[in-house]
Amino acid sequence: MRFEKGHKAATRRHIIDVASKCMRRNGISATGIAGTMDEAGLTKGAFSPHFESKDALVREALASALDDQQHRLDEDQRRGLDLEGAIRSYLNRAHLEDPTGGCPSAALLPEIARQPLSTRKDYEKGLRSYVATLAALLPDADASASRRRATAIFGLLVGTLQFARAVPNAAQAEQILEGGVEAALHLARAPSR
Repeated sequence: MRFEKGHKAATRRHIIDVASKCMRRNGISATGIAGTMDEAGLTKGAFSPHFESKDALVREALASALDDQQHRLDEDQRRGLDLEGAIRSYLNRAHLEDPTGGCPSAALLPEIARQPLSTRKDYEKGLRSYVATLAALLPDADASASRRRATAIFGLLVGTLQFARAVPNAAQAEQILEGGVEAALHLARAPSR
C-alpha cells in the first residue's frame, strides 16, 4: 500500500501529539506504547518505524509540549501581554482543569527528574527558553538577575498549579491559584538585590 508524500511525517507528528497529551494526563510511567498507539488510532506495530524506544517518544513528546507552551507565551507577548497577564494566564481555572493540554512541568516534573540524561537536557533547554521569555517581561535591568527571578517565578507558578490540582475543593483550589498570583506578582515587583 502506497501512502501519499508526507504521510510518515504526519503520522509521527500525530503519535507525538497523542503521547504528549497521554503523558500529561496519566504520567510518563502510566503511559504505555500500546495505549498511546490505540489512542492515536494505530496499531502497536506502527510504533517502531517512527521511534526506537519509549524513551525516544518521551523525549519528543516532552519537547513538543514545551514548544507548544513556549509558542503560546510568545504569541501572548506579541499581543501585548505583560508579566501579570502571563502569570494570570498560567494560574487560572482553565489551566487547572486541563493538565492534558497544559504545562508539562506542572503535570510531569517529578517524573521528568527520573528520565534519562538526554531527556532532562532537552527539558532544561525548553525550560531556559521559557524562563528567558518570562525574564524579558521583568523590569530588572540586569539579565542575570532577571533570569534568576524568572526561574523563581516559574517555580512558584508550577508549584501553585500542582498544589491547586491536588485539592478536591474547587473554592480552595481557586484560593490557592489567587495566592500564587499574588506571590508571583510580589516576587516580580520586589527590588533586586
